[in-house]
Parts: sequence; C-alpha cells; structure tokens
Amino acid sequence: MPDINTDKVCYVISRARMFDVKEEVTNPRSGSNASDEDMRDILEDFADDPTYQELVEFIRGLDEDEQIELVALAWVGRGTFDAADWDEAVETASLEHNARTAEYLTGLPLLADYLEAGLDAFGESCSDFDEHA
Repeated sequence: MPDINTDKVCYVISRARMFDVKEEVTNPRSGSNASDEDMRDILEDFADDPTYQELVEFIRGLDEDEQIELVALAWVGRGTFDAADWDEAVETASLEHNARTAEYLTGLPLLADYLEAGLDAFGESCSDFDEHA
C-alpha cells in the first residue's frame, strides 16, 4: 500500500490533466492581441507553460520517498507491476530514482490516467479531492 498522501497524488493528476489537453503551438507569435485570437492559444503547449512548470515544481518538491512512490504508482496504473507487486515496484523505482523524476513523469503521455488507475488498484480515488483545501 502506498504511503504517499492521496491528496498529493490527486493534485498531480489534476495538473497532469490540465497539461494533457495542451496542443501543438500553431502560431508562436500569438498573444499580441488576445481578442483577435479568441483565447485559442491558452491550450497551446508553449515551452514556458505555467501549468507544466507548476506540475514539475510540485513533483520536485516532494521528498525522495514520495517521488519514488509516485513513479511506482504510475507503473502499477500502467500495468508494469500489479498492486500485489508494490514492494517490487517501489524497489525498482528506488533503484532508478534520479534528479529527473519530474521530467520522467511529465513525459508519460497518460500520466493522469496511470496514477488514477494506480490509486484504483489500491482502492483509493480522487472523488473527495479538493485542490483548494
């Protein structure tokens, strides 16, 4: 059973979902006149995207054990490990842990789905999560 606080996982899920809806930049010089753009560029994936930066900084702010468990939870959700193999998933994540955990996780195309499935494998969910609490 994961020791990481479920609300922390749910926060990552909520931010990852916001980041996942981003699309390729179609006009790199947009934004000079937002009224002309109908706010379309808010969904474009710019390099300095604040949602991405917030997600990366949050993950980097977790302690090492929480980062390791977040990776292991994503692996359980992805099907690399079963919930019954939790200790093995954590051990593997611990052996592979490095300073680029945030970049690794944000590079997973279905991070939010994997974490949600990982929580579900342990009977947890984000149904009671309130990111403003």
